[in-house]
Amino acid sequence: MVDFDIQRCSRRCAKSDQEFAPGEVFYSVLIAKGSEIVRYDYSEAAWEGPPDEAIGWWRSQMPEPTARRANWAPNDVMLDYFQQLESQAEKQDVRYILTLLMIRRRVLRLEDSEFDEQGHESMVVFCPRNDTEYHVPVVSPDAARAREIQDELARLLLSDAV
Repeated sequence: MVDFDIQRCSRRCAKSDQEFAPGEVFYSVLIAKGSEIVRYDYSEAAWEGPPDEAIGWWRSQMPEPTARRANWAPNDVMLDYFQQLESQAEKQDVRYILTLLMIRRRVLRLEDSEFDEQGHESMVVFCPRNDTEYHVPVVSPDAARAREIQDELARLLLSDAV
């Protein structure tokens, strides 16, 4: 079993060391450093795209101090949507991003990665809720598509409830 502790947002740009202002857009990236996964946060101005060695990355916005906290849908709802996406080939990039989110939320656990004969990578993840192993193709979207996916998942799986 592979289990990583990912640190929270540093609230500072890894490149400029400036603190993020409320409402400011920033990017986060995960990079393997030996046996650890390290998170780096970058201001929008300092972001040059994910490095080649990035495991995953995402775009976020620093919340306003008075903002109500958004709540994710229950884990079972996420898992159900994840399973529905398995049969939708045109949405494999959405399933990949959702997998990363579910790993972060500890709904899924990253067990391994594997490559097929053509060299395509898949993540092997395990769900303790239903005792099932899944093989999820790694489909890294470009920046524009990643924003579309974030917006889609936010519409489907976030609520503004306190």
